[in-house]
Amino acid sequence: MRWLFVIARNSSFTYRDRAVDVRQIGRELGVRYVIEGSLRKSGNRVRMTAQLIDAESRLTLAGHRCDGVLGDIFELQDTIVSEMIAVIAPKLEANEINRTRRKPTENLDAYDLYLRGLESYYLWTQPAHEMALSFFKQAFALDDNFAAACGMAARCYTSRKVNGWMVDREAEVSEARRLSRQAVALGGDDPVALTAAGFTNAHVLGEMAAGRTLVGRALRLNPNYSVAWYCAGWIDVWLEDAASALDKFGYAIRYSPIDPMMFNFHAGIASAHFVAGRLDDARLYALKAIDGRPAFVTALQIAAATCALGGRLAEAREHAAALRGINGDLRVGSAADRFSLHPNTLIKLMEGLRLAGMPE
Repeated sequence: MRWLFVIARNSSFTYRDRAVDVRQIGRELGVRYVIEGSLRKSGNRVRMTAQLIDAESRLTLAGHRCDGVLGDIFELQDTIVSEMIAVIAPKLEANEINRTRRKPTENLDAYDLYLRGLESYYLWTQPAHEMALSFFKQAFALDDNFAAACGMAARCYTSRKVNGWMVDREAEVSEARRLSRQAVALGGDDPVALTAAGFTNAHVLGEMAAGRTLVGRALRLNPNYSVAWYCAGWIDVWLEDAASALDKFGYAIRYSPIDPMMFNFHAGIASAHFVAGRLDDARLYALKAIDGRPAFVTALQIAAATCALGGRLAEAREHAAALRGINGDLRVGSAADRFSLHPNTLIKLMEGLRLAGMPE
């Protein structure tokens, strides 16, 4: 995880078996966070416990326990690392976002602008996404090697497309292409940049194979990156590979079980079931996505279509009315402009929206 600055063990292990205040460790190593823990053994079983601590406030941000068997010590090491990253990375990101809120805006550097961009992105509203795009572009302007910021700026256009927020489609697609290409050129070994660029390639540019390849490269670099699993799942949905999509969304949830974008994970699962023709399962997960984000157009459209095709016409019309309340310009025909679905799935979605009462 390139954004995670980690002190070499030769330095950090000098504190082993010593009673040292965590603030002192933070000052001497020049870090904001410390992981401390222990390893206990009983027979061939081991238990690792660890906690993430804010070095300045000495507050514990996260704790984790991992049990394993010594049969394959290298596999156990990989398991411990995977589980630790899954717990720690979201906590670090959330804590860093909170830190930037307390920082005067005139003192923001590229990293802080990037964090503010992430915070705005997670809000998933049009004004917030406008701010996110601005923050990411400002971060990249301050540091023209900041591949993740460049990639996230490109990814903002995926949200603009799916929610119908694009104003000048041709110009925005062109800008998304420019940013995604630049992110890949700068961040060939950065999973965040590769994932964002790959998702943009697939969704905005329609380059599914290229997008799948880039996200796959990100997962080889960091198999614990939940966002890459989620983006890979969506690409499989668009390629009508429902089984693979469900596996990947499952990994995304496993690695980030309380993700701020969980509503989008659920919408992806709903879409995968819709592709496979499992309307009841699609409806269930679409409703979960709506619970997480009531104004999420993707989830509402899947809910409206699945309910209509499944004979729940009254419920389908309620979802269609909610869609029209969010954006009065939404039509059956505009689904093709917002989604990157396979033609077979798109025809089925449009049929369901028609039955739900959406205008042509």
